[in-house]
Amino acid sequence: MKVSLSKIRIAKANAASGLLVALLAFSVFVSTPSARADTVYTPEPDNAATAPQAQPTSLPALLSELVEADYDRKAEIANLLAESGNPRALAIIEALADGLLFSRADGTVVLQPQENVQVYVDPLTAAPVSGVTDADLSKIEVNNRLRRSLRSLSSRLSLTSPDASVRRAAAADAFASHDEESLPAIETALAKEPEAGIRKVLGEARASILLQSETSSEADKLAAIETLRERGDQDALSLLIGAATTDDKAVVDAANKAVASVQSSLAYWNQLQNIYYGLSLGSVLLLAAIGLAITFGVMGVINMAHGEMIMLGAYTTFVVQQLVATYAPGAMSWALPISVPAAFIVAGGAGVLIERSIIRFLYGRPLETLLATWGVSLVLQQAVRSVFGPTNKPVSAPAWMSGSFDVGHLSITFSRLTIIIFAMGVLFALMAFLKYTHFGLQMRAVTQNRKMASAMGVRTNWVDALTFGLGSGVAGIAGVALSQIDNVSPNLGQSYIIDSFMVVVFGGVGNLWGTLVGAMTLGVANKFLEPFAGAVVGKILVLVFIILFIQRRPRGLFALKGRSVEA
Repeated sequence: MKVSLSKIRIAKANAASGLLVALLAFSVFVSTPSARADTVYTPEPDNAATAPQAQPTSLPALLSELVEADYDRKAEIANLLAESGNPRALAIIEALADGLLFSRADGTVVLQPQENVQVYVDPLTAAPVSGVTDADLSKIEVNNRLRRSLRSLSSRLSLTSPDASVRRAAAADAFASHDEESLPAIETALAKEPEAGIRKVLGEARASILLQSETSSEADKLAAIETLRERGDQDALSLLIGAATTDDKAVVDAANKAVASVQSSLAYWNQLQNIYYGLSLGSVLLLAAIGLAITFGVMGVINMAHGEMIMLGAYTTFVVQQLVATYAPGAMSWALPISVPAAFIVAGGAGVLIERSIIRFLYGRPLETLLATWGVSLVLQQAVRSVFGPTNKPVSAPAWMSGSFDVGHLSITFSRLTIIIFAMGVLFALMAFLKYTHFGLQMRAVTQNRKMASAMGVRTNWVDALTFGLGSGVAGIAGVALSQIDNVSPNLGQSYIIDSFMVVVFGGVGNLWGTLVGAMTLGVANKFLEPFAGAVVGKILVLVFIILFIQRRPRGLFALKGRSVEA
């Protein structure tokens, strides 16, 4: 029994010591994880390259990294630039998208503000960088996917630009693009935008996105439909028509009602736009016909070379612009105003020369006058072809004539508006000249009674020459205006000679007020007929109307006593 008890004690002691050793070994194993990690996770040498790198935080470091970065990293850098809040971030991102960001041999980055202009600046300060040559530059490349990402980022960044014009343009671009990814940026900009006009465009951009998004609620879509209905232009109409094809009945009903409302509003504004275009065309016809109202209406001369006087005025504009660009490039905005008196002198001088050499021998012989002036027109066209060539010549519009503004949904372009104002100015200046000057008095006296004017000492032959020169000079002024809206070519005048005769005959031969009314009436009628009958058929219908009208009123709307009546 004693032996058994001793054996039991020894066995228990051994078991306890074995358990103690096991616990100590486990504790050592747990307290040394590095040994276990070394055994289990042995990294391959190639995997060391994929370890995350420290992100550069300074903008110069980001720009330097652009030089060697891959396309994904370039996208990340662009996002970091956008988030930096630096005022130059937008310019850098746009230059990268446009391929205008370059690296030099020493690793520095330069920005080219304008394509094809060899000027380079520091991207962060915009300070000019000197000593840069093309051989020293390497373009920082982008692919199409990155370029699209940069464009989108640029648009979102522009929404918060300190420049209101940039924000307005970005909001308009956001409405046109309907990019759902830009919705958070639009909502952020909408909350911060101080100007009501830009907030309105941002709200419309948001509505255009929500209306097309599959995740938008019915309430959001109904609100978007109302916003687009208030916008009411053709772009909004297209979006509303698309919304009317969805499966949601409430959305479809609201979209259909909005479509009907917008279509009705657009029809009204289209009529106003046609009237404006008609007045613009009428002002062109007025400019072309004023000179003819003098040479044909007052003098009774059928001048088929009148169109070539217009052509001479247009080519004078081209020559003046070339001279100003060569000798005074800083005064290009004054080239067009300088062309007005120059064209009057050139075309008026040509008119006096034609009258003294040809027309004065043909008074009272209208058919022979027509044939002679038609021959003169052919000679002038060929002379211009020989000097300037048969191709069109470029005449640029000054900066103050470019652009437009909107009145409701009526688009008013500065070029058309300028021509309308210019035509009215020429008409009223000519009327004042004829009414309040000594030459105007003599011209009216010769028109009403040539023999009595001659008996009173008026030199009727010189009055004839100067009157023909005045009409030709006014046609030259018309050529200055037409050079801004038509091709400057040897055939320019042929496009307006028939219309000019129609205006003069319809308004009343020799009456400037009749010329004004006739030009505006025919211009508006043409623009209203074109959508239904086409441009050519519309002109034919106008011609038929004039023929029928002249049958009832042979002397036009406003008759004026002149030589043709006395004869």
